[in-house]
Amino acid sequence: MSRKFFLLLLLLLLSVPAAMAAAPVYGYRIVNSYPHDPGAFTQGLVYLEGVLYEGTGLQGSSSLRRVDLESGRVEQLQRLAGTLFGEGIAAWGDKLIQLTYRNRLLLVYDRASFRLLATHPYPREGWGITHDGQRLIVSDGTSVLRFLDPQTFAESGRVAIHDRGRPVERLNELEFVEGEIFANVWQTDRIARIDPQTGEVTGWIDLAGLLPPALRRGNTDVLNGIAYDAKGRRLFVTGKLWPALFEIELLPRP
Repeated sequence: MSRKFFLLLLLLLLSVPAAMAAAPVYGYRIVNSYPHDPGAFTQGLVYLEGVLYEGTGLQGSSSLRRVDLESGRVEQLQRLAGTLFGEGIAAWGDKLIQLTYRNRLLLVYDRASFRLLATHPYPREGWGITHDGQRLIVSDGTSVLRFLDPQTFAESGRVAIHDRGRPVERLNELEFVEGEIFANVWQTDRIARIDPQTGEVTGWIDLAGLLPPALRRGNTDVLNGIAYDAKGRRLFVTGKLWPALFEIELLPRP
């Protein structure tokens, strides 16, 4: 390589804006592991006021659950109608909101009793749902996240998610964590950390190897389920039909 060409290449690299640099990747350390129902096809996870809520999927097996974190015991369960395929869940005030996959319905429950309060039409596939304290945030498997009014469920805005200009698709389970949206990318072991204002991926969490081979069975499915304990600053993750739920600490990689 000639000196002139090398200098030209160096100038080009130096001229690349910082925003185009690769998003940082985070590894993890397992802080605690807890039992998890291996029959739960986890679609949504919420931790609030010392209580773990879980939404499960599959037609004929979908449910809303209150789960004891330490033991994994299901303390309260509401089954969905057999025609419904449950998806992500979010807590809003004294209510729990659950999406459905292709049924085009959104379900609203009383958080204490799990009594179904209302069903609302929903115009697209439901995947993941969370909120930022003002708006609901939902995914539908595309690279777009939508903001909904928590009372009327009308769309109030949207943001396209991208990593250095490249759309990030298959956004699934969502969790709002200290000003960022954490979004699991379906069928991967990765979670995107997203700036909700710009849609830019600010980092990646690589959870490869989280569930050890010894705990995997023939029907063990993909990573899915993110919950954050805002008071204790604890991050929980699990997967579909996983026998364990993990509390993890994020570790920056060089």
